[in-house]
Amino acid sequence: MENCIFCKIVAKQIPSDAIYEDEDLLAFKDIHPAAPVHFLIIPKLHLATLADAKPEHAELLGKMLELAPKLAQQQGCGVTKNADGGHIGGYKTLINTGPDGGQEVYHLHMHVIGGSKRNRD
Repeated sequence: MENCIFCKIVAKQIPSDAIYEDEDLLAFKDIHPAAPVHFLIIPKLHLATLADAKPEHAELLGKMLELAPKLAQQQGCGVTKNADGGHIGGYKTLINTGPDGGQEVYHLHMHVIGGSKRNRD
């Protein structure tokens, strides 16, 4: 899509602080982070919203979800177990869909947001 900012980022027409790229996906740091760790995972294929995904996109969506914890770990907000066997750390994933869902850029994207809870409240 010629006016889509994320398509322009995928095409390298607009720079990004990329943290991951393969043939299907691009992940980059959010320019207005809401937490110490805040990055986006986008498909290179233009899908305007999650609601536009079809059965043929299931593998791509799964790949996005599988990538999120790996990158969260690399960026310093992965989930680990403490000495008592409990979990520490963490992040949230968020996909805004449509105007009432808070979507601002109409290219499917997943936010991964984490870091110390103290810094996010």
